[in-house]
Amino acid sequence: MNKLKEVISVFFRLGCIAFGGPAAHVAMMEEEIIQKRKWITQQHFLDLIGITNLIPGPNSTEMTMHCGYERAGWKGLVAAGFFFIFPAVVITCIFAYIYKEYGKIPEISHMLYGIKPAVIAIILGAAYKLGKKALKNWQLGMIGVLVIATALMGWNEILILLCAGIIGGLIYYGAFAQKLSSFALFPLAVSIPAWKTLLSFLKVGAILYGSGYVLFAFLDAELVQSGILTKAELIDAIAIGQLTPGPVLSTASFIGWQIGGWQGAAAATVGIFLPSFVFVRLINPMVHKIRKSKLLSAVLDAVNIAAVGVIIAVCIEMGLECIIDWKTIFIALSSAALLFGFKKVNSMHIVLYGGLLGYLLSFI
Repeated sequence: MNKLKEVISVFFRLGCIAFGGPAAHVAMMEEEIIQKRKWITQQHFLDLIGITNLIPGPNSTEMTMHCGYERAGWKGLVAAGFFFIFPAVVITCIFAYIYKEYGKIPEISHMLYGIKPAVIAIILGAAYKLGKKALKNWQLGMIGVLVIATALMGWNEILILLCAGIIGGLIYYGAFAQKLSSFALFPLAVSIPAWKTLLSFLKVGAILYGSGYVLFAFLDAELVQSGILTKAELIDAIAIGQLTPGPVLSTASFIGWQIGGWQGAAAATVGIFLPSFVFVRLINPMVHKIRKSKLLSAVLDAVNIAAVGVIIAVCIEMGLECIIDWKTIFIALSSAALLFGFKKVNSMHIVLYGGLLGYLLSFI
């Protein structure tokens, strides 16, 4: 298969089934890209995760771009990012239209009830595989434990990763190196309201660090407090993020639609995701150079183990939130048994299994 077509096929399918947030998305990519297709080594995949956590933007979406770039160059970068985002944006715009016309969101709560605990198993599987590769010595193990503890205490993810990098540098070489990123702005010929929406979301996309859910804090200040959006509409946008697969930042499409119809949705979508394409294109070629430097390689190793620690902490927090009764315990355990017991079972099967089981158990 042509490499570009392969990139499109893989990330379009992931975009259709990637429920559960960034940690789950990375878990699904690890399976598809490393275990199944072997596009890149597990070490390089870890390095990309570490670097991605240190630049602004939605981490899992940026990881799709990195993987696409590694497979098919800049065309692969664009294709991977676009086709991973596309299904979520289409579904979100459909919900946005229904919401605008009828004032309510369709319910798929029973399926989500089952999908969430199944996703916990997917994340654990990825954390186990990546952790084995990242854990190179006992010092890194101690950093990982500290990261999990501080993440569960509520520390900022970026601060944790930066501290881990500093500690890694001090442990091995007694020094620390910093990197700077830059971004570019691209104009779009749209209406004046859509142009304003584009600029608002472009600004947020260029400075957004950490979880995609931080987006809502930015938008509360940017849109709700200025009266452009109501608090209720913002809360419903958060609900949409839970209902759709793919990146949670696709809820920008929902918000844009409420502000300015399809043009507003298009402007918000372009604005929130465009900086990520630029960041990834700038940073990706540097990853190999960083790995060749002994000092920066030590820092990157520490950041990598920290990234795995953050994934485990997210998994614990999600588990406490969604594994709440015997049904969800059963779904989580049986999903884990399938994932670890059968090599040919992939994350798509687990997501479908969880959704179906959640629906069936809702009748009990």
